[in-house]
Amino acid sequence: MSRRRLLCTKVSARRTAAVDDSKRWKIKQVTKSNFTNDLLEEVNTHILNSDFIAVSLQNSGSYSAPWQRVLPFDTAETAYLKAKHAAERFQVLQFALCPFTLRASKLTAHPFNFHLFPRDELKIGMPSYSFSCQTSYLTSMARVGFDFNACIYDGISYLSRAQESAAKHQMGNLVLGAHAVQSLPASSIADALFSERIKSRVAHWRDACKDSNSRIEDPLVQSLRKLVLRSEEYGSRPCLDIDVCSERQVELVLEVLKDFSDDLVPLLILSKHGGTQAVRPVFVSSKDDKALFEDELKIQEEEQSKRIRGFREVIDLISASQKPVVAHNSINDFTFIHSKFFGPLPPSISDFKHSLRSFFPCIVDLNRLIKEVSPLKSLNIPAALSYLRSRFFAPIDVEIPDEGLSVELNEGKIHGHNVIRISQLFAKLCLVLKSGRSVLQADDGHKALSIEDYANIFYPCSSTSLENSGEEVSISSGYTRKLSCENLVFLWGFRHETPLGELKRLLSKGCVVVAFWKPGYSEAFLEEVGHGAINCEALREMVSDGLRAASYETYKNVLRNGIWDADLADSLEKALMLTGYSSSEVDLEPQAFEICWDDSTVINLDDL
Repeated sequence: MSRRRLLCTKVSARRTAAVDDSKRWKIKQVTKSNFTNDLLEEVNTHILNSDFIAVSLQNSGSYSAPWQRVLPFDTAETAYLKAKHAAERFQVLQFALCPFTLRASKLTAHPFNFHLFPRDELKIGMPSYSFSCQTSYLTSMARVGFDFNACIYDGISYLSRAQESAAKHQMGNLVLGAHAVQSLPASSIADALFSERIKSRVAHWRDACKDSNSRIEDPLVQSLRKLVLRSEEYGSRPCLDIDVCSERQVELVLEVLKDFSDDLVPLLILSKHGGTQAVRPVFVSSKDDKALFEDELKIQEEEQSKRIRGFREVIDLISASQKPVVAHNSINDFTFIHSKFFGPLPPSISDFKHSLRSFFPCIVDLNRLIKEVSPLKSLNIPAALSYLRSRFFAPIDVEIPDEGLSVELNEGKIHGHNVIRISQLFAKLCLVLKSGRSVLQADDGHKALSIEDYANIFYPCSSTSLENSGEEVSISSGYTRKLSCENLVFLWGFRHETPLGELKRLLSKGCVVVAFWKPGYSEAFLEEVGHGAINCEALREMVSDGLRAASYETYKNVLRNGIWDADLADSLEKALMLTGYSSSEVDLEPQAFEICWDDSTVINLDDL
């Protein structure tokens, strides 16, 4: 057998082994029907016992037009603006979670795959009335056996933290008043008169409650007493609603109720429009009854909060653990996570990083780690695994324990398998880089980098994930070269018979990006096209035929201003109308950045 055939046979065997391994992976599929407290306790146990937590999302889409996906020449800021736009339009349908431990070359994983659907279970108009879908994403999901009926009818719903706060107000929620507002003493005559009136009313009602408890009254007399005193019942306990018109009155009422703290427990009735609409003191018969009632309130509030939070309970467990979170293409995944489970996305990537770090202090992007071992800007997961197998000896033994299986398995489908591949790829990269949670000693005796050195760096990723790609695994032949944003120019409006029109390098219909290597050439080119003072006859003819040009700053303005037309040329045209050929905005990003120089996305002007 020839060496070439032997090599091909080994590569084929490795790929077959990888496929067979993935078929044996057992991933717990979780839906609304088995999303129980026991399941949450199981997830929390694995999270607390893990070294790292891998996450992988399956969304209903990521872009509406091809140019809106992250491209190789996107900076971190433009990539964030694209990811933000996607997160605000599309939905998370699956959330795969894998707490895992890494001991040398052994990876012990506990994967879960949660099926989600933004159902308005509370009838309050949240979390979503509508969302967009990308047909290629849905087709890929259907190809691997995704059950859309189960997703819609049995998917787990959720509310973000911002939505939860709004929901509690809309539902007129009750809050324990003793801990909700810090009361202040009366400071004016009006405050004193209001406090005395409330104190007299509460004292009279409290005395009547004590008196009625000490004797047996006729039901008719009890009803008349409640009517006169305007008393109600909270469960089996008497209560009194005190209407308030301002937060100042809330503070005064709570101050008055301190004098009756042995017999009364104050509750706040929240308004649907925000603030407090009434204070409700509840009468308790003894200290033991008071402690029992407060415990009941806490349990009731927690159960209602869990019902409101839904799947976000899992996100809160991950956040509370403060464990490092591993993702592939984290700028995309965490814009979705922030948007769906925390609150609206900030306008800039710097604000986004600051906000996200308060929830997840250590996020490791695999693309950042891949960059340490690969000359290419980014690789999708199967391409990265293939690259590592061909160049490094880093075997990883993946173990998925079977004990304590409390929910159905994936039954041969590959839902959530990407999260195990992410864990596996992360383990291989750690082995290659000789890195870990703590600083390790390298072979030469110097300190190796720790995982924290790679954390919270959001590296733009232009590749597609395995589950969304129907193409064969391949590694780009392009190479990385530093290029300034100022040297890129977008062109459109040229005739199809021109050389540009014949090139298969279009960002969208009739729009290409051109690179100028020499400093100042792009500015001169834009100046000539913009003002018509063109010396080159060929270029002058192209401009007269409709050729248009825009700078990279105009491209940024398209994203900043949310001009998301299906055709990039139309979006650039609108941005030019707003700003002209030269932008007056100050660019806070460094102008030099690395792009993956690839003929399929960027045109070298020297080739034309």
